[in-house]
Amino acid sequence: MAGRFLQNQTGGLFMNRRLFLKNIGAGTAGFALGATPLYSFAKDDFVTITILHTNDLHSHIEPFEGTNPRYVGKGGIARISGMAKKIRQENPNTLLLDAGDMFQGTPYFNYFKGELMLKVMSAAGYDAGTIGNHEFDNGLKGLLEPLPNAKFPVINSNYDFSDTILAGKFPRWKIFRKSGIKIGVYGLGVELDGLVLQGNYGNTVYRDPLPVAREMESFLKNEKKCDLVICLSHLGLKYREKRVSDMVIASETFLTDLIVGGHTHTFLEEPLTLKNKNGNPVIVNQAWWGGLMMGHIDFVFERAGKIQKNAFAQNIY
Repeated sequence: MAGRFLQNQTGGLFMNRRLFLKNIGAGTAGFALGATPLYSFAKDDFVTITILHTNDLHSHIEPFEGTNPRYVGKGGIARISGMAKKIRQENPNTLLLDAGDMFQGTPYFNYFKGELMLKVMSAAGYDAGTIGNHEFDNGLKGLLEPLPNAKFPVINSNYDFSDTILAGKFPRWKIFRKSGIKIGVYGLGVELDGLVLQGNYGNTVYRDPLPVAREMESFLKNEKKCDLVICLSHLGLKYREKRVSDMVIASETFLTDLIVGGHTHTFLEEPLTLKNKNGNPVIVNQAWWGGLMMGHIDFVFERAGKIQKNAFAQNIY
């Protein structure tokens, strides 16, 4: 089933760009406008930054088996790795990100704890991830011990680990450079109290994600002069009750361009485009769970002046 093509005129943060949104239905080949990737339209005067992302992988290394009839033969990091490799061959300016809950969910975790998962994600070429609540399932030691197997930074900006064995182990931000474009990434974790056993997170201090998000986006955009600011969030997309979520972060921040979410295992037909505190667009997406879906967002910049021109977003089943 071919996806729908939507075109909006927007302004402000996106510099009067056209925002392209397209959904690719299950089983559809091709990854961009029609059958042609957006980055093929970006000639010498433009550079395309491709953001690929997953969340809530829950140790699904291989596709789902017959015990899950709805998902049999689908999902898993092996599939994600193959898709990411293909896209990277077409556009080297690609980042592969994960929004947390890498651990727990299959016998691979029961037997190997987090070690195998982090090795496999590293082999798949992940550039960065963040912490989900299930990363604490085996306590602080259970997170510390497998961490050296991650050949990518695991970023968190709002957990204070200074009074724990995890002090200094998680950067608050990371900047990537691709063809002259600076991409700043920060990470937000969900409140652990009531969700994780207190003994499993110990003296970890949870800081309110909203002021932290404002702090980090200002630092990355204004001080570090990043052209693109991305939030890796394990807060959840939205809640009925008054509770911080990706939707809240999107509407109450000023400079974040993309929120890559997790935690609520949300299936989205297509990424959301919301308005930030300044009334400018911010893309919010979540890629279901278990590797059943991969988010794919392209941002196109002018090489001269680094003006953001276009954004293209889709979810690949």
